[in-house]
Amino acid sequence: MSDGYDPTGVSHDPDAFAGWLRLREAADAAARAADLLEPLRRPPTGGGPTVVHDLGAGTGSMVRWLAPRLPGPQHWVLYDRDPVLLRRAHPRLAAADGAPVTVATRRADITRLTAADLAGASLVTASALLDMLTAEEIERVVAACAGRPTLFTLSVVGRVELTPPHPLDDEVAKAFNDHQRRTVAGRTLLGPDAPEACVAAFARHGVAATVRPSPWRLGPEQAALAAEWFAGWLDAAREQRPELAGPAEAYGRRRLAQARAGQLGVLVDHRDLLAGCP
Repeated sequence: MSDGYDPTGVSHDPDAFAGWLRLREAADAAARAADLLEPLRRPPTGGGPTVVHDLGAGTGSMVRWLAPRLPGPQHWVLYDRDPVLLRRAHPRLAAADGAPVTVATRRADITRLTAADLAGASLVTASALLDMLTAEEIERVVAACAGRPTLFTLSVVGRVELTPPHPLDDEVAKAFNDHQRRTVAGRTLLGPDAPEACVAAFARHGVAATVRPSPWRLGPEQAALAAEWFAGWLDAAREQRPELAGPAEAYGRRRLAQARAGQLGVLVDHRDLLAGCP
């Protein structure tokens, strides 16, 4: 359920994954903590364009959301390891005041980026990324970003609330959170512990971070997203705890029917953080 970055290197169907990113983009845009943007609206020193490096860019949802909210000319560099997704990430955009926005793409493993790779960046961004990283990878990413403003959005924190409630909700949520912290290909993911780990990593570099809630709130208007999200959420829980398969069968059918009918309220809690801004 990342926003485009595949840190495991496990292949996925690019068309299906791009479809998931399209489906969630409006909910992501509504959830992000826009109040964190105020310090970013100052023009960069030196008179050049604002240069933004976007990590794990997927199909470019962050540039589509943020570029029209910032003034002045901008140049975006979008990083992802999936070239198929990057080929779909060439939006035609203008800044908040109509200034031009240019976009370039780079295929890269973002966990191996260094401060030299980000040289010249006015801002580093990422969306729905941190929970897919390990503690060591977050340390490396933070070390690369620590000298410049950094905006990381939509990191899960392990809290889900479904309405109306069901007795199995909490058990499935716990199994899903364990799945988010699983070890895959030798990498132990941080999952919902990632936002706190990221703030602590910035602190070790002497960089303060401001954190804001950015929850998804899905209602009848987002029925398709709620259904797709629920199916993936339950599948991950059952993968983590196969003994849930029997008890969750009727639960899954009922919840999925509710979601498709727009009768399931879904709150998925996230955190946004802005680091390195005075």
